[in-house]
Amino acid sequence: MSTDAAQVAVTPAARAVPRPVIDGVARRVRRLCRKHAAKLPFHGWHHVGFVRDKAAYFAGRNGADPSVAETAALVHDLNYIVRRNSSAAAGRELRMPLLAKAGVEALAAEWIDDVVVEAEMCTRTRDISLEAQALSDADTLFKALPTTPVVLAHRYLEENGIGLAELAAKIVGEQGTPHDDGFYFYDEEAARRYGRWATANLELWRCIQESLDDQDVDNLLGAIPRS
Repeated sequence: MSTDAAQVAVTPAARAVPRPVIDGVARRVRRLCRKHAAKLPFHGWHHVGFVRDKAAYFAGRNGADPSVAETAALVHDLNYIVRRNSSAAAGRELRMPLLAKAGVEALAAEWIDDVVVEAEMCTRTRDISLEAQALSDADTLFKALPTTPVVLAHRYLEENGIGLAELAAKIVGEQGTPHDDGFYFYDEEAARRYGRWATANLELWRCIQESLDDQDVDNLLGAIPRS
């Protein structure tokens, strides 16, 4: 977190994003999701709305500023509009102007941007801010839902222009350490309630990795007609 953003963070009265401003951010993000719907079959408004609601919930539980966590959730995946298969940081060029136009103060916007980057699965650590923990738990829950690989995995492949092997390697590579080291979820209730889903999901993708090394499976996949 930048020094100026950190100074805002220690002043509760200064750090809250007013509800009308959050709603303005939501309207702008929703319009973007509609405009770029063809580019966002996975990370569209259905994803943003879920993560937004859960981030606010987890922030209310862990003592974070719910308004910051919620706003960060709204803008956390704008990078997929900027460039497919990119990092959260790539969304800054779209995120910061959007926050400014919606009325988010500059220091608060920097803090929100820091939270988005801090919460990213591939780089997050055990010791991240409470706001980043809330956003991370919300986004991670979406990944761990048993329905996600069944209903949405093919949409991720389409959105990012990658194959099944690359997606499996990404999931196992990014999620293995947080899961095995005990910080897949930061919220204890989430860990108890959804931990089994997370374990099953990770094991599924490990099995997918193994299966793709089997020649018979490779032959089968190669024989499937392409639509």
